[in-house]
Amino acid sequence: MLDRLNEALAYVERHLDQRIEVGELARIAVTSEYHFRRMFSALAGIPLSEYVRRRRLTVAAAEVLAGERTLLDIAVRYGYGSAEAFARAFQAVHGVSPGAARRTGAALRSQPRMSFRLIVEGSSSMRYRVTEKEAFHLVGRKARVPLVHEGMNPAIVAFVRSIDKETIARIEALSDQEPKGIVNVSDNIPSGREEGVELDYWHGVVTAAAPPEGLDAMPVAAGTWAVFESSGGFPQAIQYLWRDVFTEWFPANPYRSRPGPELLRARVSADGSRADAELWIPVERVPA
Repeated sequence: MLDRLNEALAYVERHLDQRIEVGELARIAVTSEYHFRRMFSALAGIPLSEYVRRRRLTVAAAEVLAGERTLLDIAVRYGYGSAEAFARAFQAVHGVSPGAARRTGAALRSQPRMSFRLIVEGSSSMRYRVTEKEAFHLVGRKARVPLVHEGMNPAIVAFVRSIDKETIARIEALSDQEPKGIVNVSDNIPSGREEGVELDYWHGVVTAAAPPEGLDAMPVAAGTWAVFESSGGFPQAIQYLWRDVFTEWFPANPYRSRPGPELLRARVSADGSRADAELWIPVERVPA
């Protein structure tokens, strides 16, 4: 998988002055567009679109300093419709306008070319299983919240606290299958998964029952799920589990993520310091 991702990055380098289609990168990596975006952002730490933008403006900066082309020619070559649009993007990355950079030889920022490689540590193994699940309903309460990669998410904490005990008891009573009990669900997550983007957060249950009135509900189609287990400090162990699934498990296994909600069943210790968790990720086998 990593070799194919690196082939896709080599394609990016050869086409920085052309339109780059994510579909072509996914084809080179032999995966879906959805999974390619998810894998890239997990491994690189930035969305694919941001990496391409930074690489383009790094290469464009060298041409700006060389002084052999007009700024408009450079802007058009790297996909900007006007010198003004190019100048705004250049300023955002380098902290100085292209005109000033050419005149003063200002210090500029460089986005290095990325490549992925496997580091074998062998210090721990990941507990997981792959299971088929019939169609079900997700029922509970839903809110739009910002994505927070590390530490507690204040928006989620405030949202959960706003749900009264009677409603929570009503929701929990609907649970009739795995994962049992209240689950925390992330859905409609932007592919880049950058800090601060908004997603749908659910505090609910998985059920085969018809959704009752007065609660949010969403049908989820039948499919394959990879289920990962983790125990450790809260909330770090849970957040690191998400990271490890995409940076370690997917590159080593013949599966890719597919669109759908991500289900987390967490049991936090009485003092709030530790948690046992199950993370359910919708997956599909990579075609042979």
